[in-house]
Amino acid sequence: MREGIRDFWNDESGMGTVEIILIIVVLIGLVIVFKKQINDLVTKIFKKITTDSNKIIGWDGSFHPFV
Repeated sequence: MREGIRDFWNDESGMGTVEIILIIVVLIGLVIVFKKQINDLVTKIFKKITTDSNKIIGWDGSFHPFV
């Protein structure tokens, strides 16, 4: 009986799952804390991508299909 309890106590096979769950919890916490900064950064990046791609294709924002 004691050996079974000792083996159970020393068994670390589930540690990987616990570590992954803790990492996920920390990442979710960071996203919640820095949500506004992340949102602003992503918005800024997409605006830059849109502006640069419009420059590359030569579209200035005014669409004239029959010119």
